[in-house]
Amino acid sequence: MMHTSTNTGTNTGTNRGPSPRAGASTSRGYRAKRLIVELLMILLALVFLVPFYFLLVNSVKSFGDILTNSAGWPHAFLWNNYAQAWKITAFPKVFGNSLLIAVISNVLLALISSMAAYRMVRRDTVFNRLLFAGFVAAMVIPFQSIMIPLVKVVSTLGLMDTRTGLIICYLGFGAPLSVFLFHGFVKSVPREIEEAGRVDGCSTYGIFFRIVLPLMQPIIVTVIILNALWIWNDYLMPSLILQSPSRQTIPIATYAFFGQFTKQWDLALPALVLGITPIVIFFLAMQKYIIEGIAQGSVKG
Repeated sequence: MMHTSTNTGTNTGTNRGPSPRAGASTSRGYRAKRLIVELLMILLALVFLVPFYFLLVNSVKSFGDILTNSAGWPHAFLWNNYAQAWKITAFPKVFGNSLLIAVISNVLLALISSMAAYRMVRRDTVFNRLLFAGFVAAMVIPFQSIMIPLVKVVSTLGLMDTRTGLIICYLGFGAPLSVFLFHGFVKSVPREIEEAGRVDGCSTYGIFFRIVLPLMQPIIVTVIILNALWIWNDYLMPSLILQSPSRQTIPIATYAFFGQFTKQWDLALPALVLGITPIVIFFLAMQKYIIEGIAQGSVKG
């Protein structure tokens, strides 16, 4: 009996958990690694914020002050730069043009791409597979390689210098990515929900608009945000399609300050601030949907 008791005591002492010193050392190591990662993230964030600092600070300087002291704090805040930029660019008009084009393009892209993706997923035919492969392949084609044929096609259709022509071009170039994201998301929608709707008498369009489309809200918001950032800041395509000053978008109007021999930095920078402010506000207000939507739209299925 005594021998058994001794072995039990020995085993009990042997099976003790990790010592407090080991736990404290591990905790300190984890905190140190986390601190290093946080410092690196802060430095990386500062690197990305530096351009915004230069933009905002130099937008209230005189032209000479920008050339001599672009990194320093302004000697005097010239808020009149914004008033002049507002007037020269006719900002309310170009803002309205950009807003109209961005809103219509985004609504049509979200609607048409979601319907196309839904059809390709639910009708898994060889043709639909090839069609989806074509959309994916189109994502890697650079715009510069087809912009001249694009201008010829738009001119042949009589859509040059029209907002309609520009919106149709955006539909064509925005569809591949939008269809790709919607295609992945539709795979996560249970078929049982659609079958229940069909039993209740819903048509194919009723099932899509009443059942499937509301479930797509996260990916719809993501597609709208990504396309809005692209369309709002795009310069090349509007410069090819739009020619009349009354139809100019914000990037085209801002580019007027950059001539061949002179660059009016004291007016261009305030115009840039005015141009990016609406889309930055929109992005910050909607950014929480981006990660959720992309994750559900790209890894499902």
